[in-house]
Amino acid sequence: MDFDSENTPSNPAPRETIGEIIARRYSRRGALLGGLAAALATPAAAVPMRGGPSTLTFPELRHQLAQTDAVAEGHESRLLIRWGDPVLPDAPAFDPRRQTAAAQARQFGYNNDYIAVLPMRPGAPITDRALLWANHEYTNTNLMFPGMGSPGEARARVTAQQVEIELMAHGGSIVEIEREGRSWKLAPPGRLNRRITAATPMRISGPAAGHPWMRTSADPEGRLVLGTLANCAGGLTPWGTILTCEENINFAFGGALNDAAQAESQRRFGMVDNPPYGWHRHVPRFNRSLDPNESNRFGWVVEVDPYDPQSVPVKRTALGRFKHEGAAHAMAPDGRMVIYMGDDQRFDYVYRFVTARPHDPASPDRNLLDDGTLSVARFDADGTMRWLPLVQGTGPLTPANGFHNQGDVVIQARRAADLLGATPMDRPEDVEANPVNGRVYVMLTNNANRTAEQVNPANPRAANTHGHVVELIPPGAPSQPDHAAETMRWGLFLRAGKPGVDPGTEYHRATSDQGWLSCPDNCAFDSKGRIWIATDGAGSTAGIADGVWVADTTGAGRALTRLFYQAPTGAEVCGPWILPDDSALFLAIQHPGQNSGSNFETPSTRWPDFAEGMPPRPSVIVITHAGGAAIGS
Repeated sequence: MDFDSENTPSNPAPRETIGEIIARRYSRRGALLGGLAAALATPAAAVPMRGGPSTLTFPELRHQLAQTDAVAEGHESRLLIRWGDPVLPDAPAFDPRRQTAAAQARQFGYNNDYIAVLPMRPGAPITDRALLWANHEYTNTNLMFPGMGSPGEARARVTAQQVEIELMAHGGSIVEIEREGRSWKLAPPGRLNRRITAATPMRISGPAAGHPWMRTSADPEGRLVLGTLANCAGGLTPWGTILTCEENINFAFGGALNDAAQAESQRRFGMVDNPPYGWHRHVPRFNRSLDPNESNRFGWVVEVDPYDPQSVPVKRTALGRFKHEGAAHAMAPDGRMVIYMGDDQRFDYVYRFVTARPHDPASPDRNLLDDGTLSVARFDADGTMRWLPLVQGTGPLTPANGFHNQGDVVIQARRAADLLGATPMDRPEDVEANPVNGRVYVMLTNNANRTAEQVNPANPRAANTHGHVVELIPPGAPSQPDHAAETMRWGLFLRAGKPGVDPGTEYHRATSDQGWLSCPDNCAFDSKGRIWIATDGAGSTAGIADGVWVADTTGAGRALTRLFYQAPTGAEVCGPWILPDDSALFLAIQHPGQNSGSNFETPSTRWPDFAEGMPPRPSVIVITHAGGAAIGS
């Protein structure tokens, strides 16, 4: 994103950070990436990884920074859907100079992030037709509308009509897609096509439902809210619903806060009087001076049923309120559902939610996510990671500290985690369990705010500009890991940056000049358990386009990353989704053209249309192998 406040820490006094803990966990040579398995057996040390070939055989791309995208030789990329394309049958044709809120509410939204491809009915295999879900995270006002200038100028110039269009461009889209040859295309709008926007009525459930801080003049009971915002990453439930995650919702709310009781909670979430959007000047509910509670109704995980266009989405408050990057689930051996989540801000935390009851596939409990234990992670230097429960009445989470009930805890999850002593992380984004090896991978995008006082032999950078990937190992066999365990082991999978240029980088020793990456963001796993890493920010940190890198997670090629895809200039790559048979990779290409000095009239790229007068358009693409083989072959 192009807003500085995304990366401005709101944690006032972070305790020992993940960088400092890594320093004590590893010696300089022990930090080499192959050492994790040995370190787990002997926590005081680690050993270098032996070199070996990757199981991936595609010809690796060369780094680029260009107006168009590129994919590895032998693969084909196809545009699936773009901002403004029709979602509902009555959607008008897209005209960027004649936009309306009514049209945008029927068209594909802006800045697609998390995506998922689902069968046409729950539990069925994916055949020749499927459903595509896409999050719509935020809007680039200066790229969406003519005459807006820079992002700062656009904030001042935005009109009430444009704000309504932006609100309709948020949320999510459900569209039907169909196979065409080896690839996929957008199908004619079907009965399941749907737009979710910032005006869609949603139910509030869980501990925060009805809480005094959730009540507004429009909703005095605090149980019904209009819309979802800042939908970043997400996940699926075992019963086939979508979990879409609200992240940087503080960008939407402005004006002075006249409620002293909420001052610390709102400051901790990053709320400011003059946010990156100018919505609060035009829409009263986004003005904190007029409605101090409305912002508390955002920052949640939202459950959407893609199979019922009339269903009401539900904000599941038991999962906590923070800048949710994702909500990927895994199953504990006893059948309880475990959801891993990252809070995407520098010096914030990794979370987990474990349901109180097991999931019954024969009779799914649609309210399973309203009852369970929310926890936050603490990483120790001996290689142990502990989950600290955020439960009212335990430890410091008492009335004396402002936590009178569990609603107080989940609304102020960040402050509760501060008091418990969670480990401040370097922008935790996607947190995903690998279904093949049973391990959990935490994408830490970067943290340029790490000070010189935190430099150490194992992490000799005054700022973690390029990020790294942490690997969690639950107890139990790889085929049946205990994701609900109170303690796990942890180590490093890789440290990003350019070897030989950026100090402290660590990869497999056979990594090529093209295989290094910067700013890991999202990830996915193919049927062999290989990790596909999408990046966000490599253009500004490393001078290369964001893209997708692939690596084995076990064996001789462990952490040997290879460059598979690169996006057009200004864009990040989001939501990697791989079909179960590895026949296709779906990617969300977000904010193409988001470069300094770029605007509607003079964008740095006009991808994907490359038509004069047409602005860059966030899009979903699908990549397949030209010969019909599995992707990565």
